[in-house]
Amino acid sequence: MNTLQRWIQFNRLYLGKPKWDSGITPPELEDFVATRAAGRALDLGCGTGTNVQYLASHGWRATGVDFVPKAVLAGRAKLKRAQLTADLRVGDVTRLRELSTGFDLILDIGCYHCLSAERMTAYAAEVKRLLAPTGAYYLYVHFLAPGRTVGASEADLKRFEPELHVRDRKDGTDTASGGKSAWVLFER
Repeated sequence: MNTLQRWIQFNRLYLGKPKWDSGITPPELEDFVATRAAGRALDLGCGTGTNVQYLASHGWRATGVDFVPKAVLAGRAKLKRAQLTADLRVGDVTRLRELSTGFDLILDIGCYHCLSAERMTAYAAEVKRLLAPTGAYYLYVHFLAPGRTVGASEADLKRFEPELHVRDRKDGTDTASGGKSAWVLFER
Protein backbone atom coordinates (compact mmCIF):
# COMPACT_ATOMS: atom_id res chain seq x y z
CA MET A 1 0.00 0.00 0.00
CA ASN A 2 1.48 3.35 -0.99
CA THR A 3 1.43 6.51 1.13
CA LEU A 4 -1.65 8.00 -0.59
CA GLN A 5 -3.62 4.78 -0.16
CA ARG A 6 -2.65 4.62 3.52
CA TRP A 7 -3.68 8.28 3.99
CA ILE A 8 -7.09 7.55 2.43
CA GLN A 9 -7.50 4.42 4.56
CA PHE A 10 -6.69 6.23 7.82
CA ASN A 11 -8.94 9.17 6.95
CA ARG A 12 -11.81 6.74 6.32
CA LEU A 13 -11.17 4.99 9.63
CA TYR A 14 -11.49 8.33 11.46
CA LEU A 15 -14.99 8.77 10.03
CA GLY A 16 -15.80 6.35 12.86
CA LYS A 17 -13.66 5.43 15.84
CA PRO A 18 -10.54 3.44 14.97
CA LYS A 19 -9.94 0.43 17.22
CA TRP A 20 -6.64 1.87 18.46
CA ASP A 21 -8.22 5.15 19.58
CA SER A 22 -9.16 3.92 23.06
CA GLY A 23 -8.93 7.31 24.78
CA ILE A 24 -6.80 5.63 27.46
CA THR A 25 -3.18 6.48 28.18
CA PRO A 26 -1.16 3.26 28.48
CA PRO A 27 0.38 2.42 31.87
CA GLU A 28 3.84 2.35 30.27
CA LEU A 29 3.58 6.08 29.51
CA GLU A 30 2.11 6.80 32.95
CA ASP A 31 5.07 5.00 34.57
CA PHE A 32 7.53 6.94 32.40
CA VAL A 33 5.94 10.29 33.29
CA ALA A 34 5.98 9.41 37.00
CA THR A 35 9.77 9.01 36.89
CA ARG A 36 10.74 12.03 34.78
CA ALA A 37 10.66 15.78 35.21
CA ALA A 38 8.25 17.43 32.79
CA GLY A 39 9.83 18.95 29.71
CA ARG A 40 9.13 19.15 26.02
CA ALA A 41 7.32 16.19 24.45
CA LEU A 42 6.46 15.19 20.89
CA ASP A 43 3.86 12.50 20.07
CA LEU A 44 4.33 11.13 16.55
CA GLY A 45 1.13 9.73 15.07
CA CYS A 46 -0.84 11.34 17.90
CA GLY A 47 -4.31 10.57 16.52
CA THR A 48 -6.94 12.39 18.58
CA GLY A 49 -4.35 13.52 21.11
CA THR A 50 -5.10 11.28 24.10
CA ASN A 51 -1.44 11.09 25.10
CA VAL A 52 -0.73 14.72 24.23
CA GLN A 53 -3.55 15.65 26.60
CA TYR A 54 -2.15 13.35 29.30
CA LEU A 55 1.32 14.86 28.96
CA ALA A 56 -0.03 18.43 29.01
CA SER A 57 -2.04 17.65 32.15
CA HIS A 58 1.22 16.58 33.81
CA GLY A 59 3.10 19.78 33.00
CA TRP A 60 4.74 18.77 29.72
CA ARG A 61 4.92 21.23 26.80
CA ALA A 62 3.37 18.78 24.38
CA THR A 63 3.22 18.71 20.60
CA GLY A 64 1.42 16.09 18.55
CA VAL A 65 1.66 15.36 14.84
CA ASP A 66 -0.70 13.21 12.76
CA PHE A 67 -1.45 13.09 9.06
CA VAL A 68 -5.22 12.75 9.51
CA PRO A 69 -6.85 16.21 9.73
CA LYS A 70 -10.04 14.86 11.32
CA ALA A 71 -8.04 13.23 14.13
CA VAL A 72 -6.10 16.43 14.82
CA LEU A 73 -9.31 18.51 14.89
CA ALA A 74 -10.85 16.04 17.36
CA GLY A 75 -7.71 16.26 19.50
CA ARG A 76 -7.84 20.06 19.55
CA ALA A 77 -11.47 19.89 20.68
CA LYS A 78 -10.52 17.46 23.49
CA LEU A 79 -7.77 19.80 24.66
CA LYS A 80 -10.14 22.76 24.65
CA ARG A 81 -12.74 20.85 26.70
CA ALA A 82 -10.04 19.89 29.19
CA GLN A 83 -8.80 23.50 29.26
CA LEU A 84 -5.29 22.41 28.37
CA THR A 85 -2.79 23.93 25.99
CA ALA A 86 -0.78 21.85 23.53
CA ASP A 87 0.24 22.04 19.90
CA LEU A 88 -1.58 19.55 17.67
CA ARG A 89 -0.74 19.76 14.00
CA VAL A 90 -1.34 17.95 10.75
CA GLY A 91 1.95 16.80 9.32
CA ASP A 92 4.17 14.10 7.95
CA VAL A 93 6.25 12.34 10.65
CA THR A 94 9.02 11.82 8.10
CA ARG A 95 9.35 15.56 7.37
CA LEU A 96 9.20 17.69 10.50
CA ARG A 97 11.50 20.56 9.51
CA GLU A 98 9.11 23.11 11.04
CA LEU A 99 9.83 21.68 14.52
CA SER A 100 12.84 22.81 16.50
CA THR A 101 15.16 20.36 18.21
CA GLY A 102 15.33 19.68 21.93
CA PHE A 103 12.45 17.33 22.77
CA ASP A 104 12.95 15.60 26.11
CA LEU A 105 10.50 12.88 25.10
CA ILE A 106 9.49 11.66 21.68
CA LEU A 107 6.61 9.20 21.86
CA ASP A 108 5.24 6.85 19.23
CA ILE A 109 2.44 4.45 20.01
CA GLY A 110 1.75 2.67 16.75
CA CYS A 111 2.98 4.98 13.98
CA TYR A 112 6.47 3.75 13.04
CA HIS A 113 5.40 0.21 12.18
CA CYS A 114 2.90 1.55 9.60
CA LEU A 115 5.61 3.17 7.48
CA SER A 116 7.39 1.79 4.43
CA ALA A 117 11.10 0.99 4.77
CA GLU A 118 12.07 4.22 2.97
CA ARG A 119 9.81 6.30 5.21
CA MET A 120 11.14 4.50 8.32
CA THR A 121 14.61 5.73 7.41
CA ALA A 122 13.40 9.34 7.07
CA TYR A 123 11.39 9.03 10.30
CA ALA A 124 14.42 7.73 12.24
CA ALA A 125 16.50 10.66 10.97
CA GLU A 126 13.85 13.09 12.24
CA VAL A 127 13.71 11.42 15.68
CA LYS A 128 17.50 11.60 16.01
CA ARG A 129 17.49 15.26 14.89
CA LEU A 130 14.69 16.36 17.21
CA LEU A 131 15.63 14.51 20.40
CA ALA A 132 17.43 16.50 23.10
CA PRO A 133 20.91 15.30 24.16
CA THR A 134 19.43 13.77 27.32
CA GLY A 135 16.07 12.90 25.76
CA ALA A 136 14.19 9.62 25.49
CA TYR A 137 12.39 8.10 22.53
CA TYR A 138 9.60 5.74 23.65
CA LEU A 139 8.21 3.46 20.96
CA TYR A 140 5.37 0.95 20.97
CA VAL A 141 5.73 -1.24 17.91
CA HIS A 142 4.02 -4.21 16.25
CA PHE A 143 6.29 -6.69 14.52
CA LEU A 144 5.80 -8.25 11.11
CA ALA A 145 4.08 -11.61 11.21
CA PRO A 146 2.26 -13.88 8.78
CA GLY A 147 -1.09 -12.34 7.90
CA ARG A 148 -0.08 -8.86 9.06
CA THR A 149 -0.01 -6.07 6.49
CA VAL A 150 2.04 -3.70 8.64
CA GLY A 151 4.77 -4.15 11.17
CA ALA A 152 8.42 -3.60 11.88
CA SER A 153 11.32 -6.01 11.99
CA GLU A 154 14.15 -6.21 14.48
CA ALA A 155 16.33 -4.67 11.78
CA ASP A 156 13.94 -1.69 11.60
CA LEU A 157 14.74 -0.92 15.25
CA LYS A 158 18.42 -0.64 14.31
CA ARG A 159 17.65 2.46 12.20
CA PHE A 160 17.98 4.55 15.38
CA GLU A 161 21.56 3.42 16.00
CA PRO A 162 24.27 4.44 16.62
CA GLU A 163 22.92 7.76 17.96
CA LEU A 164 20.33 6.05 20.17
CA HIS A 165 20.59 2.86 22.18
CA VAL A 166 17.97 0.68 23.84
CA ARG A 167 17.71 1.45 27.54
CA ASP A 168 14.71 -0.81 28.20
CA ARG A 169 12.52 -3.18 26.24
CA LYS A 170 9.36 -5.04 27.18
CA ASP A 171 8.20 -7.62 24.67
CA GLY A 172 4.57 -8.65 24.62
CA THR A 173 1.58 -9.59 22.55
CA ASP A 174 -0.80 -7.08 21.04
CA THR A 175 -4.24 -7.87 22.44
CA ALA A 176 -6.08 -6.82 19.26
CA SER A 177 -4.09 -8.88 16.77
CA GLY A 178 -2.32 -11.49 18.87
CA GLY A 179 0.96 -10.59 17.18
CA LYS A 180 4.31 -9.81 18.78
CA SER A 181 4.80 -6.26 20.02
CA ALA A 182 7.22 -4.33 22.22
CA TRP A 183 7.68 -1.16 24.20
CA VAL A 184 11.20 0.09 23.47
CA LEU A 185 12.83 2.98 25.33
CA PHE A 186 15.77 4.53 23.48
CA GLU A 187 18.20 7.11 24.82
CA ARG A 188 21.29 8.85 23.47
